[in-house]
Amino acid sequence: MSTTVYLVDDDEAIRDALGWLLQSRGLECHSHESAEAFLTAWSPTLSGCLLLDIRMNGMSGLQLFDKLLELGNRLPVIFLTGHGDVPMAVSALKKGAFDFVEKPFDDNELVNRVLEAIACDTQRRASDASSDSLKGRIDSLTTRERQVMTLILAGKFNKVIADELNISMRTVEVHRANLFEKMGVRTAVELSQLMSGQAHS
Repeated sequence: MSTTVYLVDDDEAIRDALGWLLQSRGLECHSHESAEAFLTAWSPTLSGCLLLDIRMNGMSGLQLFDKLLELGNRLPVIFLTGHGDVPMAVSALKKGAFDFVEKPFDDNELVNRVLEAIACDTQRRASDASSDSLKGRIDSLTTRERQVMTLILAGKFNKVIADELNISMRTVEVHRANLFEKMGVRTAVELSQLMSGQAHS
């Protein structure tokens, strides 16, 4: 699990205090003094959580958030807001921000939200990896193996599959064994569970 927090705030005192707080809880903190500085360091592979001040000189936190959405950012974003910024923070939540925390914030509450965001990011990445892995397995099937798989998933027996594809039972058995091996399953039931899990992910 990545325990990296990216902090973007133009107030040096807040950067120092938050950096110390996060590191004291075992979290790695990368601080940036502006939205522009973070953008140059951002990449789609970053994992962890982004703590973002809503009001900054230059590009604001909201503008950075919108820009990151355009770039396909999937890092969970927690906004740090002053009291008057709550309506803006709520509108950011509707666009997919993870949460917002009002200043002055309670240290424990902030760290708890950060940990929840990081856990969320870790879970999403694991789900993505599993989905990518399944896609890779499906991509490795031959056209005929895919045809056999479709008919197995439809509940057809080997003899019916052989008739429908106009091939011998033995050939169906070979394709079935190959596709089970490639998909990492032992039975038609396991194959069905694997594919229905993919449909819901």
